[in-house]
Amino acid sequence: MRLGSGTFAACCVVIEVLGVALFLRGFFPAAVRSSSRTEHQAEPPAPEPSTGASSNWTKLPPPLFSKVVIMLIDALRDDFVFGSKGVKFMPYTTYLVEKGASHSFVAEAKPPTVTMPRVKALMTGSLPGFIDVVRNLNSPALLEDNVITQAKAAGKRMIFYGDETWVKLFPQHFVEYDGTTSFFVSDYTEVDDNVTRHLDKVLKREDWDVLILHYLGLDHIGHISGPSSPLIGHKLSEMDNVLMKIHTSLLSEERENLSPNLLVLCGDHGMSETGSHGASSMEEVNTPLILISSAFERKPGDIRHPKHVQQTDLAATLAIGLGLPIPENSVGSLLFPSIEGRPVREQLRFLHLNAVQLSKLLQENVPSYKKEPGFEQFKMAERLHGNWIRLYLEENTSEVLFNLGTKVRRQYLDALRTLSLSLSRQVAQYDIYSMLVGTVMVLEVLTLLLLSIPQALSSKAELEIPLWSPVFSLLFYLMFLVLSALHVIVCTSAESSCYFCGLSWLTAGGVMVLISALLCAVVSALAKMFASGKLLSKNPAHPNSRWSELDVVILLGTMGHVLSLGASSFIEEEHQTWYFLVNTLCLALCHEIYRNCFLGDDCEPRRCSHRERGFVNTAPALQDGSIGHDELEPHRASKSPTSLNTLRGWEKWMAMASPWVILTCCRLLRSLNQTGVQWAHRPDLGHWLTSSDHKAELSVLAALSLIMIFALVQRRCSLTSKVAMALGLLGVYCYRAAIGNVLFPWQRDSKDISKETPTT
Repeated sequence: MRLGSGTFAACCVVIEVLGVALFLRGFFPAAVRSSSRTEHQAEPPAPEPSTGASSNWTKLPPPLFSKVVIMLIDALRDDFVFGSKGVKFMPYTTYLVEKGASHSFVAEAKPPTVTMPRVKALMTGSLPGFIDVVRNLNSPALLEDNVITQAKAAGKRMIFYGDETWVKLFPQHFVEYDGTTSFFVSDYTEVDDNVTRHLDKVLKREDWDVLILHYLGLDHIGHISGPSSPLIGHKLSEMDNVLMKIHTSLLSEERENLSPNLLVLCGDHGMSETGSHGASSMEEVNTPLILISSAFERKPGDIRHPKHVQQTDLAATLAIGLGLPIPENSVGSLLFPSIEGRPVREQLRFLHLNAVQLSKLLQENVPSYKKEPGFEQFKMAERLHGNWIRLYLEENTSEVLFNLGTKVRRQYLDALRTLSLSLSRQVAQYDIYSMLVGTVMVLEVLTLLLLSIPQALSSKAELEIPLWSPVFSLLFYLMFLVLSALHVIVCTSAESSCYFCGLSWLTAGGVMVLISALLCAVVSALAKMFASGKLLSKNPAHPNSRWSELDVVILLGTMGHVLSLGASSFIEEEHQTWYFLVNTLCLALCHEIYRNCFLGDDCEPRRCSHRERGFVNTAPALQDGSIGHDELEPHRASKSPTSLNTLRGWEKWMAMASPWVILTCCRLLRSLNQTGVQWAHRPDLGHWLTSSDHKAELSVLAALSLIMIFALVQRRCSLTSKVAMALGLLGVYCYRAAIGNVLFPWQRDSKDISKETPTT
């Protein structure tokens, strides 16, 4: 079937879009969601379990804290608080961690470790997917059930200052707010001063219940100069002073009202060794989580290592602390140390509410939930809890009641841990079958496009596409039967939900027919290409029709780089493959140029020696008037377009030196500005050029470059004038960089330079 190039390209694009959409549907699976609660009507809380007696505790427990302050420091790494930097720059926080009334944890943030998905995880308790990375640029309003929405529905008055991402996620939830933009990364002073300037007035007021502060300065410093910058210590000291101000104000208010408050210090994500975030390294996912309240017991003074928990556990803990329902989609478990000082009945009531919420979420998202070990543990804990309630209502205060209460509590904690793990695993489960089907469609169309490129270069070209031949081929029917059998096997044996299996049989059959037809078309095109290739190889009129080593390197290198993009490890270091390909191509080009220059193209060394000297063999003709083959061959080679003998001497030397010049320039460009995760923190030529320590050297280089420009331009030397102009531009840049730190003080804020070395 003959198709125009435009029609053929349009059909390929449509199939590509369908394949990519199917792949993305499998790569971004449906999140774990609950459908039990509507937007306007919430379910009543689960009653307290009982056996043999009726329990009258059917409502939510009262709040544990009267006020809650959440101090979120963007990019706060766990070792910034619990490590040597915390001891040096955050003495008050270290005192609270070691000897104060607090509970310390290391909260693990799941990737992607960017701000908006992490805020969602903190407030909803759910696990956002990688699709939220795109939404991070312009965060839409959060419609999912969360702590902020529950607090507003309960009449809590909330105030927010900091990153405007919160204002976009919760547009009508705060009675007072002041959002700051996070895109001015070079600003790490005013972005935090705009938050702290409200504290003195707000802490003296009593017209609020929840105060949220989101500081961005530490994250901006990391992006600018990394975690080893001296500005990190100063910023940590600033945050420690803010924490001390908030804590002392809450303590003085507690003495008057006799009701405990809660101060939460946390980070949304960490910071890598290069100052970035978004991936899953230990430095990026481990964040500190400190709960500070007078309701907790003071520590005796021994240093205890903080326990590792999940970042999603904070949503359930805040909901219990504020007397709110746990968000319906939360996969986190209650942090038990926060309720450890409460009576046993209250502890079991809190744990039971959290276990009921997780078990309902498991039932609605896992078809075989009854086989899950967490669900079995929950049912066992609920039965034991009912027995404990019966003994408690009978006013049995024996040791049996205490031991049974301890056993029920331990059973609940095990059930919560297992349920949370099962739900988190469900979120991270990809739809492999849909991804494979989409990938096969995309690869088949790409292969067909590559095979048709030589015939589709003209806008009026027509291509002979073997579309009708698959209908009459045995391969088409065999592929269709194999794919149908695989579809039936996968869809009947898959335990988890699959999007492609959920489609109608007619739609799935159409996709399998399309895949089978594309495969037959690719096979036909390959057979046609190989047949034409054999004919060309037998034609002596086209001796250069075969592929050279350079063509093979270009093709294999491009295909290898495309395949490498399928691995997440190359996301931050994909430029390294380009460095390798450029070096390899330059060496292959150098080899081909030298071979054509000294040896010619597939000739003997004896003949090539004449070409190297620039002579052509003009031996007399044979007796019959013809020219011998040995004499004709050098003449043909000298007129070959790939031969370098037609070039003049200096042009030949320029062609021979060009690959090495390119290699040198590429190496200089690599050193100009280090990039990637592994190398961005290392010094490079850009740092040397902008350093104020090299003003003298750069000034001399700039002066020499300017003198060379004027001298060579006056001589009107064509080639060298271009080189001189390039050197002159480089000198002007160096001169500008040298005097920039002296004549242009706006490049570095003098107010911030004085803060780079904080006093201890």
